[in-house]
Amino acid sequence: MKTLSSIDTFTRAYLACALWSSTDNSDESGGEPLDSNYSPDDIHPDTLQRMIEDCENFQSDNLELLHGLDDSQSGHDFWLTRNRHGAGFWDRGLGPLGTELTDAAHAWGSFDLYVGDDEQIHGS
Repeated sequence: MKTLSSIDTFTRAYLACALWSSTDNSDESGGEPLDSNYSPDDIHPDTLQRMIEDCENFQSDNLELLHGLDDSQSGHDFWLTRNRHGAGFWDRGLGPLGTELTDAAHAWGSFDLYVGDDEQIHGS
């Protein structure tokens, strides 16, 4: 099992974007972004492991497409694109490459984060 200290730049950016773009649902408007009160250290180990594996597999499956792109931006874009946010691979000016990466990210389906009763972040 990998730990936070051993993950790559792509995965670090993916985790940061996940926390930034997800909210704690603490009020009617959706609440606060998770990164206001939580860090990757607060992600439940099972959820963290799945997120790490998703990033490793996405990178492995799309090695040629990702070659030469910024790892940090690509990790960020993987989270945004797979969850169909209003930004991601498709709007980076990458042309057909952006379309291919968008299709690849959409194939992973969405992944939502939430704060559990244990005050750790879980995913579904």
